Amino acid sequence: MDKEIRIALAGNPNSGKTTLFNALTGTQQYVGNWPGVTVEKKEGKVRGQKNVGVTDLPGIYSLSPYTLEEVVARNYLIDEHPDVILNIVDATNLERNLYLTTQLAELGIPMVVALNMMDIVRKNGDKINSKELARALGCTVVEISALKNTGIDETVSACVKAAGGKMTPQHSFSGPVDHAIAHIEEAALDQIPEEEKRWYAVKLFERDEKVLEKLALPESVRSHIEQDIRAAEKELDDDAESIITNERYVYIAGLMKGCCQKKNKTRMTTSDKIDRIVTNRWLALPIFGVVMFLVYWIAMGPFGSFLTDWTNDTLGAEWLVEGSRSLLEGWGVADWLVGLISDGIINGVGAVLGFVPQMLVLFLMLCILEDCGYMARIAFIMDRIFRRFGLSGKSFIPMLVGTGCGVPGVMASRTIENERDRRMTVMTTCFIPCGAKMPIIGLIAGALFGGSAWVSTSAYFIGVAAIIISGIMLKKTKMFAGDPAPFVMELPAYHVPSVKNVLRGTWERGWSFIKRAGTVILLSSVIIWFLSSFGTVNGKFGMVDNLAEDEQLWTEEYQQKVADRMGITYSEDEALNEVTPMDDSILADIGSTVDFIFEPLGFGRWKTTVATVTGLVAKEEVVSTFGVLYGKDTDSDDWDDEGSIIWANVKEDFNNMSGGHGKLAAFAFMIFNLLCAPCFAAMGAIKREMNNGKWTAFAIAYMCLFAYAIALITYQIGLLFVGGTQVIGLIAAFALLACIVYMLFRPYKESNKLTVR
Repeated sequence: MDKEIRIALAGNPNSGKTTLFNALTGTQQYVGNWPGVTVEKKEGKVRGQKNVGVTDLPGIYSLSPYTLEEVVARNYLIDEHPDVILNIVDATNLERNLYLTTQLAELGIPMVVALNMMDIVRKNGDKINSKELARALGCTVVEISALKNTGIDETVSACVKAAGGKMTPQHSFSGPVDHAIAHIEEAALDQIPEEEKRWYAVKLFERDEKVLEKLALPESVRSHIEQDIRAAEKELDDDAESIITNERYVYIAGLMKGCCQKKNKTRMTTSDKIDRIVTNRWLALPIFGVVMFLVYWIAMGPFGSFLTDWTNDTLGAEWLVEGSRSLLEGWGVADWLVGLISDGIINGVGAVLGFVPQMLVLFLMLCILEDCGYMARIAFIMDRIFRRFGLSGKSFIPMLVGTGCGVPGVMASRTIENERDRRMTVMTTCFIPCGAKMPIIGLIAGALFGGSAWVSTSAYFIGVAAIIISGIMLKKTKMFAGDPAPFVMELPAYHVPSVKNVLRGTWERGWSFIKRAGTVILLSSVIIWFLSSFGTVNGKFGMVDNLAEDEQLWTEEYQQKVADRMGITYSEDEALNEVTPMDDSILADIGSTVDFIFEPLGFGRWKTTVATVTGLVAKEEVVSTFGVLYGKDTDSDDWDDEGSIIWANVKEDFNNMSGGHGKLAAFAFMIFNLLCAPCFAAMGAIKREMNNGKWTAFAIAYMCLFAYAIALITYQIGLLFVGGTQVIGLIAAFALLACIVYMLFRPYKESNKLTVR
C-alpha cells in the first residue's frame, strides 16, 4: 500500500471520539489549529500503519453551519475529500447520533460506522443488530469500545478496505421532498460530481446560505428551484429545514425498530439515577459547589501548596538561584552576569516551576471530572443562569478554571461553539481573581484595612460583577449581538475515568502551560531585572548598586534631586524614606514618566505605577515590586516582622498620594489591578485563542479601559463621602457611570427569527 489513506474521524461531542483517536494514533499525533480559526485540529498516524493518517474533526451534531466547528468539519469533508469517513456513534444513544450519520452518508465519501460503548449496551441487556444496520445504511458497521480498546484493529481494517470505494445513501425522503430534490439536481447541479449531488441538493432545499454563496447560482436558477421548495413546503405545511429534520428522524425511527431492541424501555439507567440528584433544580448548585471546593482544596490547598512551596523555596531559591550565585561568584564572574543568570534567567524559570505543581494537580482533577462525564453537567447546570447575562453555560467552565490561572482559563474557552460567545468569554474570563492576584488582595487588605475579610471577599464579587456587567453590555453591541445560540449538549453516561486519558490530558495541558507561560515569564523576568538593576547615576550609566558605592556620584545633593524628581520624601534621619539606588533605575524613571495616568484613580505616584506595570508581566510582581522598592524581601518566611514594615510604607504612600484618603486610593488600586489586562502569559493565550491581532488588541484594551473606568468611579465618587472632591474627575466618573447604566438597561436588538435544529 503505497498511497496514503486519509481517515476523517467524525462524530457527536462526548461520543468517545477523542478516546478513539488516542487509541488509533497513540503518541503519533499532532495538535494545532485549523487555518484561520481557533478550533483545535488533531492529526496523527494509525499505529502500525505508516500510510494511514487520521484527522480528528471537531465534535458536531450536524453538517448545518450553526457553529464554527460545524463549518470547519463540513468544509474539510467537502473540499479535502478524505478517502474514508470513520463515523463514531454512541451506541447507548443511537437515535440521536444517527442524525449526523444520515448527513455524512449523503456526501458520497466511503464511510465506516463505529458503534462505540457496545460494552455498556450489552451490560444494559440491549441488542443492536449491526449487520442489519450496515445493510440499511449501505456501509460497514463495526462494534467497538474505545475506552476498553476493543474492536480498534477491525475498525482500521474496515477503513482501509472501504477507502477508494463509493458511498450511496440508502435513505430517502417523502414524495414531495424527493421530487423537489430531483428537480434541484437537474436544474442547478450539472457541474457537481454525481456522488456529491445528493448532499448539495438537500442543502439547497434547506436554503443553506453558505452553499448558495459557494455555488453562486444565477438568479433565474434560484427562482426556479425556490418554486419547487415552496411547493413542498405548502404540501407538507412546514418550512424546508424543519421538513428535512423531521424526515431524517422518521427514517431513523424506522432503523431503530429494525436494528435495536431495548430490554426495558422504562428502566432508568444508572446515569439517569445519578442525574436526578446531580442536575436537580435545587441540589445541583450546592453539589457543584462541594465538588469544586474539593477540587481546589486538593489543588490549591495543603497538598498543592506543599508542592509549590518546595518548588519555589527549596528547588528554586536554595538550589538553583543561590546555588548558581555561589558557583558563579566563586568563579569570579562579573556582577552583572551573575545577576542576569541567577536573578534574571534562573529566577524566571523558578517562577514558572513554582506554578507547575499546582497546575498539574488542578488539570488532573479537571481531567477526571471531564472523563467521568461530570463537566458536561456543569455547563448544563450553569446555562440557565449565565444565559440571562448573554453568555452560554459553557462560559462558566473557563471562569472556573481561571480561578487557578488565567492561562488555562482562556484556553478552556475552546469548548464554546458560538464564535461570538467564545470571544466574549475570552475577554471576560480574566476578570475572575486568579491565584496570582491573591497577594495583591492580601497586601491591600492587610496594609490599609487591618486584614479586613470583607475586602478580600469583595474582590471575588467584583470579578463576578465585572463578568456579568461586561456580558450584558457587550451583547448589546454589533460585534456580539445576535440570536442566543442554542445550547445543545449530549450528556454522556457516567463511567470510570480512563487512567491513560486522564494522564494524557493532564500532560497536554501542563506542557502547553509550561511552553507558553514559561517563555513569556522567562523573558519578562530578564527585562525586569535589567530595568531595576541599571540606570544613570549622576551622568554615569551602569548597575545602580555599584554606582551608588561611589561617593562622588551618589552625593547627598544628587539624592535630593532624585527624590524631587520621583516625588519621594528624602530625609537622612528617616531611613525608611531615604532615597535608594533603585530610585534612580530605569524602572523608576519609567514609572515617574507615566504616573500621571493614574492620578485620577488616587495612586498617581511612580511606585504604584511601576508595580502596576510590572503586574502586567505577572500579577505576583505587584507585591514583589513593592518589596523591592522598599528594600525588603516579600518572600520572607518571617512575614510579621518584614511585612509590617512594608505595610507601613504602603499605607503611608497611599495616604500621601491621596491627601489622606489612603484606603479609598488603595481600594481603587486593587480594583484596577484585578480587572485590567492579565499577565503576559494570559495575553499570549488570548492571542492564541482569538487568532486575530485586532481582536486581541480589542480584548486587552477593553479590559484596561473597563478597569480604569471602574477604579475611577470608585475613587472619585468615594471622595464625595470622605471629602476632597475633584470636580473634573467627579464629572468624568458620573459620565462613565451613566454610560454603563445606559448599556445595562438598553433593550436587546436581536432578530426574532427562530432557528430550529
